[in-house]
Amino acid sequence: MKLEINNKYSNQLPADPDETVGTRQVTNTAFSYVRPTVPSNPQLIHFSKETVALIGISETEAASPEFTNVFSGKELIEGTRPYAMSYAGHQFGNWAGQLGDGRAIVLTEITTNNTNYTLQLKGAGPTPYSRRADGMAVLRSSIREHLCSEAMFHLNVPTTRSLSLMLTGDQVLRDVMYDGHAEYEKGAVVCRVAPSFIRFGNFELFASQNDLPNLKKLADFTIENYYPQIKGDDKSRYVALFEAVANATRQMIVHWQRVGFVHGVMNTDNMSILGLTIDYGPYGWLEDYNPDWTPNTTDRENRRYRFGNQPQIALWNLYQLANAMYPLIDEAAPLEAILQSYQDKYEADYNAMMNDKLGLTSSKNNNEDLIGLLSQNLLLHETDMTIFFRNLGKVAQNDSEEMAFDKISESFYNLEKISTETKEIWLYWFTQYLLKVRENKISDIERANKMNKVNPKYVLRNYMAQLAIDSAEKGDYSLLYELHELLKNPYDDQLSSEKWFAKRPDWARQKIGSSMLSCSS
Repeated sequence: MKLEINNKYSNQLPADPDETVGTRQVTNTAFSYVRPTVPSNPQLIHFSKETVALIGISETEAASPEFTNVFSGKELIEGTRPYAMSYAGHQFGNWAGQLGDGRAIVLTEITTNNTNYTLQLKGAGPTPYSRRADGMAVLRSSIREHLCSEAMFHLNVPTTRSLSLMLTGDQVLRDVMYDGHAEYEKGAVVCRVAPSFIRFGNFELFASQNDLPNLKKLADFTIENYYPQIKGDDKSRYVALFEAVANATRQMIVHWQRVGFVHGVMNTDNMSILGLTIDYGPYGWLEDYNPDWTPNTTDRENRRYRFGNQPQIALWNLYQLANAMYPLIDEAAPLEAILQSYQDKYEADYNAMMNDKLGLTSSKNNNEDLIGLLSQNLLLHETDMTIFFRNLGKVAQNDSEEMAFDKISESFYNLEKISTETKEIWLYWFTQYLLKVRENKISDIERANKMNKVNPKYVLRNYMAQLAIDSAEKGDYSLLYELHELLKNPYDDQLSSEKWFAKRPDWARQKIGSSMLSCSS
């Protein structure tokens, strides 16, 4: 197994001179060298064939003991020095100060096919940023991250990838609901892959320490390696960098809203400078369409990170990044202009995305009234978001309102309890929708094909992930493998897998792991 090592980050940015593992505050530092904790008995559970190929490893190599040893943290790749990244951040709207990789360790950076990738282990042991934690991860959270990273990629959502999932052979003590009932669970480690794991919080750390030289180094490094289209040598480069990050972030959020994904922990330290979805903790997909839903038990009271608030939280986070980058620019107006334009650009992108989901061509007003009515209608009666939009593609131009309603009725929970008034409201909406569909002047087949490319049939529903976890904890990984394969083609019909195109079962409404989750991992 040969990898081309290219540690740009650790070679070009400042290292922590203290190489002890103990938790501490660091300054003038982008990262700290640290070795992964050696697992007692690593076991490969699964690897992603696509991600293995992405980094230039063959499937034969991925099935070898060397692969297991390296990507569990048992052995180091020759010529590498693993490290944990240092960053700060705002958590749930409050400044948290120094944070950093508390349970993630970068093994190395590599170059393959002229592209640089960072290989990072999550759950590989304590680092200087672990605070009071042990730096480990458990099987349940690792399965969720492994499945979701790849599911999001195949949904065409910007994301980090997951290379492999390993058992460590060690037991990890966790209090799942933070209620004083801690239990031992199976330890596990995931290898995450991304061009970079630089976050908003990396910039916030240097800004908070008034470390302008290293703030500038980090910005220059980011431009040179990830936004090379930005040219020049004056302050305008940093304005252009902020604008590029704002655009990438906005586009990521539009994709989240398109597929009904809720991140759950949109702290600034969980925001990628590349507009990638990172840090899959207590995430979830909308089952019924509910803009107020959050999967995070910690967020249960204030619902800061609820589905409908994600676009505004992304903007709030961008404000914090703007504050961090301000010392490089020393002028507020250009940053404020970019932040001001975020909302207008987001609304335009959102309307375009919704038109795609509805199978409509954008008209002069972008069908805003129709989209607004739909959002209201979906709240009238518990309605499965994924099934509704997928089945909407079956509606034909010549259908009556009743026929169209029948085609989406599978998406309703307790269909028999829909009131006459609610149905009438839906029939009125279909009157308006069918007029728009007929104005399209494209065939039903063509419209359905376009809709099916943006409206997934299969997503990683919370109960599906929990079923895979329950089986895996008993040593049966067959469901994990099945879901991993299913989610590679989320827009295809896959008729043999129709059982997964179904509403959330009643048993999953309140079950831990299937409804809400904690940050415990």
